[in-house]
Amino acid sequence: MKSLGNLTPAKGSNKNKKRLGRGPGSGLGKTAGKGHKGQKARKGGKVAPGFEGGQMPLYRRLPKRGFKNPFRVEFNAVNLDTLNRFEAGSTITPETLEQAGLIRKPGKPIKLLGRGSLEKSMTISLHKFSASAKAAVEKAGGKAEEI
Repeated sequence: MKSLGNLTPAKGSNKNKKRLGRGPGSGLGKTAGKGHKGQKARKGGKVAPGFEGGQMPLYRRLPKRGFKNPFRVEFNAVNLDTLNRFEAGSTITPETLEQAGLIRKPGKPIKLLGRGSLEKSMTISLHKFSASAKAAVEKAGGKAEEI
């Protein structure tokens, strides 16, 4: 019976590690697979990532441009014409949009944009509205509420 105390890997799934520097018959004797001399043959002989042997590294040769705003808020964009699939008089919230599969990035706030036209009156509660979208919702007889 198997228990935590006597678990073993499947036959052939684990190979024994090659023992380095144990004579010519082992296949990795003498230089132990490190070749002859040089930085990589030495103890601790690693090259720092990006190091190019003293040549100016690529990340310093290329110019730096622009800046990334750490406070940028990324929105899910939803257009007016996609809301026509809902019934007239319904209340639209981020949850209803997510259930309908209209959200690309779950967890991010949602902004209603003014592409297309709204043919039905509905209450829309979202995080943000463009000016044209808000006007179109109110023109259709609905309400646009910011959360």
